[in-house]
Amino acid sequence: MAGGPERRHLSLGREAVPAMLESWLAFHRATLESKCVGLDDGQVRLASAAPSELTLLGLVQHLAEVERNWFQSVFAGLDVPALYEDGAGGYALDPERGLDEALADWRREVERGRELSDGRSLDDTGRIAAGPMAGLEVSLRWILVHLIEEYARHNGHADIVRERIDGATGA
Repeated sequence: MAGGPERRHLSLGREAVPAMLESWLAFHRATLESKCVGLDDGQVRLASAAPSELTLLGLVQHLAEVERNWFQSVFAGLDVPALYEDGAGGYALDPERGLDEALADWRREVERGRELSDGRSLDDTGRIAAGPMAGLEVSLRWILVHLIEEYARHNGHADIVRERIDGATGA
């Protein structure tokens, strides 16, 4: 797929655990971004297949919400509002918000997460404030592993949506 793989770097498995986790998360973040390269606002709004309403734009918005929640709300304990007031975890599409704005939001949330976690121990903790796991204390290690899993799962979805849009497959 043009525009993406050259920006992704795989962990070689020989670095220390913090660097390995950060490397895998960076790889999956770059994979998500690569799935949007070369598409226009109309294309990123196309759903994968009925009855699903899943779109690449919705995935980018959702993962911006995921970044905000885990790094700011949970890890740093900040009281931040949802990025998108859609009640759907970022998946709902606003006709006024296109890919450029969603990617800018996502990049900003990724950067804020890096700022909050850089130099911190994998054993440092935060607390989940709401939802079915409210009150659970989780380590930065747990958050990074969870985000790698979340991105990997959604990148699989992004593969299917992108193939549906223009036939592009692969990395």
